[in-house]
Amino acid sequence: MLRPMDIWRCAIVRQSVKAILDGGIDPAAVVWLPDMPPLAFRADPFGLWRDGRLHVFAEAFDYRTRIGHIDVLTYDERLTLLDCRTVLKTPWHLSYPFVFEADGETWMLPEAYRSGTLTLYRARHFPNVWEPACDIPLDGAAIDATPLYHAGKWWLFYAPSAEKAARRSHLHVAWADRLTGPWRLHPRNPVRVDLASTRPGGVPIVRDGVILLPVQDCRETYGGAIRLLSITELSETRFAASDSPALRAPGWMAPFTQGFHTLAAAGPVTLIDVKRTTNSPYANAVRVRGIVRRTLRETGVRP
Repeated sequence: MLRPMDIWRCAIVRQSVKAILDGGIDPAAVVWLPDMPPLAFRADPFGLWRDGRLHVFAEAFDYRTRIGHIDVLTYDERLTLLDCRTVLKTPWHLSYPFVFEADGETWMLPEAYRSGTLTLYRARHFPNVWEPACDIPLDGAAIDATPLYHAGKWWLFYAPSAEKAARRSHLHVAWADRLTGPWRLHPRNPVRVDLASTRPGGVPIVRDGVILLPVQDCRETYGGAIRLLSITELSETRFAASDSPALRAPGWMAPFTQGFHTLAAAGPVTLIDVKRTTNSPYANAVRVRGIVRRTLRETGVRP
């Protein structure tokens, strides 16, 4: 029997990350993103406010095609949904659309490890039109790459893609003087090896000089919970960090209580995603057909 199929659901929480960490998620503060069709989902939400509107970027995935693309959902200041559309689609799977502002521009750094590289995109017309700005060559295509400008340098936290097991248990770091590079690998990579606290999962926060990096706890399942990795020492040659207790999906979110793998601050709100699993015969049949289609596509055979 195939392993259970992950189905994720995204939400906007009218609380800061600090409020969530201190008191948990308030049910009255949650605004769920619209439901997707059966056996499809959105995950990895990141957001930017612009002119009083919140733009939520997320991976959209369907098990029938097994290839993700990037959607943007636009909300007004009362978090009423105004628009939803696809803004980035490629021949390969896209996820983790980390959006941010720097150098007077708006950028997106989505994961696309099946393309063989990490591509930085620039908004030509925000939020709907994006163009490749440059590739970021590292030690292979990075997974869940998370940028941060700190202490006069750009830092990039990511999971390596070369070995399957390392994708959930290894943390790598690179640094650069400019966002567009050149990027240099940290000499201590992997700087941390731990299935509970390495794969990035959201927007870093700097508090009292300490970097708090959301990371995934993958010990029981992929994206089972979120932890905050407190990075107390970060330089071109050194790295030191410790992790916090796990933050799990609360019981009242059932059946979406089997995973929690994004914690992304966006001004006064926080974006999260949580998951349920399914293992029905119909779901498995759809998944098998999707795997066959992807295999044929990757080998150049038209399904």
